[in-house]
Parts: sequence; structure tokens; C-alpha cells
Amino acid sequence: MTEYVLTLSCPDRPGIVSAVSGLLAARGCNILESQQFGDRDTGTFFMRVQFAAPEGAGRDALDGALAALGTDLGLDWRLHATAERPRVLIMVSKGGHCLNDLLYRQRSGLLGIDVVAVASNHPDLRPLTQSYGIDYHHLPVGPGGKEAQEAEILTLVGHYRADLVVLARYMQILSDDLCAKLPGRIINIHHSFLPSFKGARPYHQAHARGVKVIGATAHYVTADLDEGPIIEQEVARVDHAHSADDLVAVGRDVECLALARAVRWHTEHRVLLNGARTVVFR
Repeated sequence: MTEYVLTLSCPDRPGIVSAVSGLLAARGCNILESQQFGDRDTGTFFMRVQFAAPEGAGRDALDGALAALGTDLGLDWRLHATAERPRVLIMVSKGGHCLNDLLYRQRSGLLGIDVVAVASNHPDLRPLTQSYGIDYHHLPVGPGGKEAQEAEILTLVGHYRADLVVLARYMQILSDDLCAKLPGRIINIHHSFLPSFKGARPYHQAHARGVKVIGATAHYVTADLDEGPIIEQEVARVDHAHSADDLVAVGRDVECLALARAVRWHTEHRVLLNGARTVVFR
């Protein structure tokens, strides 16, 4: 048996679940997990089905049957073999907490991904990366050199056949052109103080204002800075006894949690885009 994940969206109408399950049953497939959601605001239906297919139901035959059903129902569908581990390129600057967390989760089997390389505009995290046996690429951004640096990023994506790029506290703004070339394939993490606490030292700004809740947001990267569809958010309560340095430490923890969940759900094909929002089948 070969396991697959089928994700789809289409205009909502009666009979979609029956049609999909009937197609799989007719080919001897066993449904292991099924989730669906109908967005009444947009009239769009979303579905994720994980199933096991017998040897006789080959990938080509499944693709052909789904293509025919997709034409009938107007499906936007994707079929993924669960044995194929997504290949991930991580980008960082100087902060290593999210990078270290992702590398540890991969090594310990908590994330079913292959981190194929790490790229950074600084050399600082090379020793950490190489301690995991992973290639590290220092791609500095010189004056007027952002276009050339991003061309190198795209070269790495192609060379390593990366399915996903994760900005694990990468402190550079990506150009509209790069975002357009990797739609739905870049995930970023940032503190949830935006837009209230923009610029440098956001946790210190938050401390000065006496905030009671801090958090982090993981989202897809688009040309609209920090406005891409949200995948996951994590929060923690704080109080007057927390210093600015305490907030930084708590912030690092919630950033790691939110980013790890977002990467896991994306690479398990649990996230479907719904305009400026997401549907996440946890």
C-alpha cells in the first residue's frame, strides 16, 4: 500500500465528498483521515484526504481519475505521496533560536522534512548549521547588491530542489519579484507586535508600554510586507515583573513554537490558501 494526501478546493455544491470517496473506493483505496470545510462567505469547499492505495492503483491512474473529476467539479487539487519528504531551505540572519529548533526537530523525527541547506546574510550561524551536517551558504547583501543576492537564493532553491523556503528570523525584506517566483512556498515568522511596535527592539518597546500578552505569527510571504496569509499564531502572558530581556526570552520560545507548527502543517499538506486567509486542517 502507498499512502497519499489529496487536497482540493472548489465551488461548494452537494456531492463533492461522495464523489471523492467514491472515486477512491472504486480503486480499492482505504481512507485513513478526511477533513473538509465549506466557507459560507466565499462559497468555497476545502478538503484534505489521506488514504492508502493498493499496488494496482498506480499514481498515473489516480492522477488521470482525479483530473477527470476535477474537470467535472471545477477542482483545484493536489496529490502528494507521504513517503516524499519535503525539501526545505532555511534562511537566517544572526538569531539562531528558530534555526536550532527546526534542526533539532528534524533530527529527532518531530518534523518529517529534509533541511537541505541554510543560507544567511551573515556568517554567524555556520558552526551551528554544520554541527548538523548541513550545508551553509553565506550570501551577504552589499550596497545595491540585493538583486544579485536574491538571484543566488533562487539558484540555491533550484540546486537543492527545495520545496519550501523558511525565513527563520531572516532580517531582510524579500523583493516583490522573489515573492512572485515562489508563491505559497515561503514561510516567515515575526513577533505579533506589528504594526504596533515596528522597527528595532520591539520587545523593549513592548516592555515600555507594559504589554500583558506577547506573541508570534507564522505566515506565507507575499509582496505585502508581513501581511501574507496567517498559518499559526502563539501567545504567552507576561506581567509587570518581566524585564525587557525576559520578554525577549519568552518571545523566542513562542516564535519557535509558531514556526515549527506552521512548517509541520505546511509540509503535511494541511494548509490550503483561501484568498488572504488559510484553512488549516490540524
